[in-house]
Amino acid sequence: MARSTDPTPRLITSAEELAALCERLRTEPYVTVDTEFMRERTYWPELCVVQLAGESEVAVVDAQAEGMDLAPLGELLADPAVVKVFHAARQDVEIFLLKFGAVPTPLFDTQVAAMVAGFGDQASYDSLVRALAGAAIDKAHRFSDWSARPLSAAQIAYAVADVTHLRRVYRELREKLLNEGRLDWVAQEMDALAEPETYITRPENAWERLKPKTSNRRFLGVLRAAAAWREAEAQRVNIPRGRLVKDETLLELAASAPATPEQLARARGVTEGFARGKSGAGLLAAIAEARALPDDALPEPLEARKGAGASPALVALLKVLLAAAAEAHNVAPKLLADTEDLERLASEAEPDVRCLAGWRREVFGEDALALKQGRLALGVAGRRVRLIRT
Repeated sequence: MARSTDPTPRLITSAEELAALCERLRTEPYVTVDTEFMRERTYWPELCVVQLAGESEVAVVDAQAEGMDLAPLGELLADPAVVKVFHAARQDVEIFLLKFGAVPTPLFDTQVAAMVAGFGDQASYDSLVRALAGAAIDKAHRFSDWSARPLSAAQIAYAVADVTHLRRVYRELREKLLNEGRLDWVAQEMDALAEPETYITRPENAWERLKPKTSNRRFLGVLRAAAAWREAEAQRVNIPRGRLVKDETLLELAASAPATPEQLARARGVTEGFARGKSGAGLLAAIAEARALPDDALPEPLEARKGAGASPALVALLKVLLAAAAEAHNVAPKLLADTEDLERLASEAEPDVRCLAGWRREVFGEDALALKQGRLALGVAGRRVRLIRT
């Protein structure tokens, strides 16, 4: 629930009310933001509700109200004088990028900030609210149908809690990071979140999310083509990609590379109507193009990008060093480096990985290079790993 000192939350259902609200919020140093949306039946997220809170005002915006014009919200999100505070911002930011053509700026993501502040990997909003605001979140309406109208009083109360508690979480995290001299670390992370490319799904790269474990490049070429067709078609008709063609069906098609509607219809999950219709023809055309590609135009296996030839023993040592660095600096290990980063560190001289840039290089990257170059050894002092410089 909101703090007792909060004014009664307002439900905004008209463009005029929204314009006035955003004008007032533009005088605030920061605004906490959250969204409720539906995506079960569509490819693109369907924005239903936007929650906004400043220090002295809390509102729930009905984004689907008749005649609602969200342009003033876009202006607020673009105002460089007002920090926009989110928790786990990616999905919310994607929605606003699609709606307004720009990423909200400046951004502050409390989940990222919590990782920098030592609250572990991907700290949940619930856990931060408990730890920093001394409150509990009612999860009962987390999976509500937010497109149904009218919104219930319970839904509005749930939506309000997401942004009222977020103010306290933001203030506590910011003060902690300021005292520890780590606000610049968070700012570097926000730079990546502010890049529009972070949220754009390229059809030609869609096959990678299936993580095929094969070195058969012809298989990968067909999979790339089929997945790209599915992604583009799902975007065009605005339905979830899995409703168009399931992941397991794509993998089967990559193996069989059908050339005719009859062959396509034999795949699990492909109906006769689909195979002989316009969609089936488009998918078969994409597969035919992939079958005709020369060998040098086929994609490299994903495993080839993950530090091929990396010594498992060296990767294991780097993992120990990573854990020691995270412990020493009280940050989440995953924020410093992931397994792919470590594998590339073990196999390449100085790869283009995030842990060799910015603050991560100072905290972990330089020591990682020193370890693999023999300039650093690991020992034990009491119950902690000790770095021994040679």
